[in-house]
Order: sequence, then structure tokens, then C-alpha cells
Amino acid sequence: MQALRIALAQINPTVGDLEGNAALIVSWARRAVEEGAQIVLFPEMALTGYPVEDLALTPAFADAGKDAVRRLADALDRAGCGDIVAVVGYLDRDLAGARNSAAVLFRGEVLSHYDKVALPTYRVFDEARYFAPGSRLSITSIGDHRVGVVICEDIWQPGGPVPAYSAAGVDVLLCLNASPFERGKDHIRRSVVERRAAEAGVPLAYVNLVGGQDELVFDGGSLVVARDGRLLGRARQFSEDLLCVDVDLPDHPRPDRDDVPGWTVDRNTVSDIVVRGWDRRDETVADSKPDEEQVWAALVTGLRDYVHKNGFRSVVLGLSGGIDSAVVAAIAVDSLGSDAVHGISMPSRYSSDHSRSDAAELARRTGLHFQTESVEPMVEVFVRTLGLHGLAEENIQARCRGMTLMAVSNEAGHLVLATGNKSELAVGYSTIYGDAVGGYAPIKDVPKSLVRDLARWRNKAATERGEVPPVPESSIDKAPSAELRPGQLDTDSLPDYDELDAILYRYVDCDQGLHDIVAAGYDRDTVADILQRVDAAEYKRRQYPIGTKVTSRAFGRDRRMPVTNAFHSHEERM
Repeated sequence: MQALRIALAQINPTVGDLEGNAALIVSWARRAVEEGAQIVLFPEMALTGYPVEDLALTPAFADAGKDAVRRLADALDRAGCGDIVAVVGYLDRDLAGARNSAAVLFRGEVLSHYDKVALPTYRVFDEARYFAPGSRLSITSIGDHRVGVVICEDIWQPGGPVPAYSAAGVDVLLCLNASPFERGKDHIRRSVVERRAAEAGVPLAYVNLVGGQDELVFDGGSLVVARDGRLLGRARQFSEDLLCVDVDLPDHPRPDRDDVPGWTVDRNTVSDIVVRGWDRRDETVADSKPDEEQVWAALVTGLRDYVHKNGFRSVVLGLSGGIDSAVVAAIAVDSLGSDAVHGISMPSRYSSDHSRSDAAELARRTGLHFQTESVEPMVEVFVRTLGLHGLAEENIQARCRGMTLMAVSNEAGHLVLATGNKSELAVGYSTIYGDAVGGYAPIKDVPKSLVRDLARWRNKAATERGEVPPVPESSIDKAPSAELRPGQLDTDSLPDYDELDAILYRYVDCDQGLHDIVAAGYDRDTVADILQRVDAAEYKRRQYPIGTKVTSRAFGRDRRMPVTNAFHSHEERM
């Protein structure tokens, strides 16, 4: 008997583009047919895009999703894909409300559907707000192979549908996912999939979305794991891919059982799909990228898809000569090509010669469009007219730069990129309506110390490929400074960034308080000062552009703190 060839179609849909997503699904189903697959698996909510957020609460959109899946079944059949079983994630709706669902399609019909059971409501997820949970198992027999369907969080929580499928009797589990990227998560996913495959006693095929959606990036890396944890196949990260894996029947399959307590079992059978000229495939296991390469790929993917999916053609950013704007420019060039990136140097009287020359050198290395627009005349008018001095004079420089960028954006249609990093955003080291202006902030969730590491990695990667390193070495090595007053350095008011980032990780990512951070060996006054700055800057972060999430706890939808807040973490009693 032939093994069951499963194709995992790792695609990049767009939220709300039902017609475009359906066409994408049909095109990848054709490829699965050409590869001799009997079943093709698409990611969670591939037809509607993910996350749909409050679109799920809109009856018209939910109805459009239900209609789209019926039309997709017909389109697959007409495209010559009717004899392959397609499992597609979509948005359903019934009397209980919206459902995060998977449809099983075959020969122009919707054979069955499965509703996600475990609805995550933590960090970036709000699914209990949108969806009603399911209570039905969907098992489709393809010849002698019994296939069960689960969706994402269903395998992340103990119990639930996985042991229920084992009790009902399946030979393989298919898991549809929209699992966002964060550092180190690919290893965690692999561990989860291995545990659930062992729990079910059958192979588990895990297909993931790829691409950017607002601040989230989906990194792909789809995989198939045997019941004993062996890796049978893995797709590439951060690109669309089709992974085909041959799965054999177990030696001792469990018998069918429909009386599984707490569950309704929906069984369907399709005729045995025999593929002519079938030969067993060699295993395909894509390499896992190193950490800095994964983060860089996530930042490139997030920016590229935000620009393209929202109809922009080009971006503009301020080039200060510092490492942050240099890294953002390099990301933009890698995402969009140098011809779509415009950089503006906006010196004031406090801008150093090396900062001006570093900005020009970055432009030369990357090939982006470059111009210089001095903000000094504008600053002089504001300072003289309003009698500004001190902090007000410093901030008006940043705000004149922000106005310049927005004016160029309005004139040429560029998307403005904010260049602030997570460390600065955390402690409020930015000027609202100044360097905080923009439509997207690529390194918003990248700590300053990681920005430096990424710059060095990107330069090293370029050198290894025989290319010109994009980031000037002097931008990496020089002491960080906003250059808003003579001799200014970031360390005038902040600790060294390595120390700052370590404290911020404990407070922001791990929810540790003053006592726990000090107990880890940090100076109490320093920690209290940083925590006070983080708490006080919440109003600034609320007005900052969205940007790609890469860490375990990003500001925004991942960490939601009240702006008006009388609880002060820095005053915690020791």
C-alpha cells in the first residue's frame, strides 16, 4: 500500500483579501497535485488571513468567509485539484458566533469542518473575544488512512482534542497554524509538536503561515514529526514553501471509537486516491537559521509585507549617521530594494561632521536615494519666536526633523519609517511628534544591544557573500548620542545599554519587580530610575507607530499597561 503523501502549503495570505487568498490556495494546490500528494494542508485562517481581529465580529465578513470556502471548493475542482483532499483554515459563523475553523474539501464539496477548541487569550492573542470554541472531532478516511484535524493552540494546551483523537482512532494528525515569530520560538514549537505526536501516538503534520501582518510576522518552518519524535520533514523559514512528506500507516492502528466522552465524532470517507508512477520521496529538512539571521529575516519580512500589502511603493527615513537609522535603512533596502528607499540627512548646529559623513557613507554603500535638508533655519525660527531653551530647544530639533519627513512623505507618497529601538521606547528616550513620527517602526521591538549585534551580523554576511557591508563601522563603534546639545551622550542619562537591556528584559519581558531585579545583582537606585522611566513613558508608546514583534514581550498589543496609573513599580518596598 502507498504511504499517504501530505503536502504542507506554507503560504502568505493577506487579511481580508478573500479572492486573492483563494487564488493563492488554488495555485499551491496545483503544485501539490503535481508533487503526487493525496492531501494538501493550508495554514490557520489561510482563506481570510490572520489575525482578522474585529472583522470576526462583523457578520458580513463572516458570511463572506463562509461563502468563500464553498466557492473555493468549486474552484479547486475546476482547476483540476478535485481529487486531492484540501484542508483549509477559514472564518465560519453559526448561532454560537464566529468560529476559527478548518474545512475539508474534496471534489467540489465541503466534506467536513473542524472548529478550533482552545482559544488563546494572552499576549498577542484575543481569540476568546472573537470565537466560540468547538466540541467536534473531524476524521476523514483517505483509503486506509484516518486523518484528524486540529488548529494551533489545540496542541499547545494539555488535554483537549489531541487525546480525544487518539481515543477515537486516527493515523495522522494535521495541525493548521498561525504561530507568530519571536526569538527562540522555533525550538519551543518543535518540542510541543513532538510531545503531542507522542501523546496521540501518530505522526503530526504542522503547517504554519509565513509573512507579515501589521506587527506580527509568521516565520513558516512547517514540519512533520513521527510519533517517536523523529523529524520527517521541515520547510524553509520566512518564505513560501511546499513541503511534501510520505507518512506510513502505523503497524498496529487503534480501532475506531465514536463514544469519546465530551466530543462528537464526525467521520467522512473519500475513495482511495492512487497516484500513478508513485515513488517514495526523500526527506526534505531545511536548515534552521541562526538567531541573528532569523531576527533580520523577520524584520525584513515585516517591513516588506506592511509596505506591499498596504499599497505603498517607497519609504523615507531620517539618516542621522547613528546605528539605529543605519540598521533601519539596511532593512529597508533588503526588503524593498534601494530604489524604493529615500534617506534624508537633517543636520542642525549640533550635528557632528562624522555623523553627516556616516549618513552619506551609508547611502553610498546601500545605493538608496539620499538628500540633505538642514533643519537649522526652521529651528532658529521656533527658538527665536517662542524663546525656547533647554529641553524645549532640544526637542524642537527633533520635531523639525519630523515635520520635514512628513512633508516629504505627503509630497511624494513615501511611507515614513521611525527608527527608534525598544530600549529607547521603553524609557521614553524619544521625542513625541519628533523622531517618533512615522507609519511603521521596523526596530521598535529590537533592544539597542541587539541592534548592534544585527549590524555586525549583516556586515559579516555581506562580506562572506563578497558584497559591500551596508552599515559603516563608525556608526557601530561610536558612542550613541542624540546630538541635540554640545557633547551629548546617551550615557549622560542612561546606564550602558547592555545593563539597561538586561534590566528591561527582566521588567518588561519577565514581569519582575524592583525586589527581584535588585536581588539579581543590579543597583537599586539604577533599577528604580529605569522602572520609573518605563512606567512614565506609557503615553508616548501609545502614540508610537506599530513595528515588527521579535521578542517575547513587545510593547503594544503584547504588553498593555494603563496610561493613567497610580501604581509605581519603582516604589516597591524591599
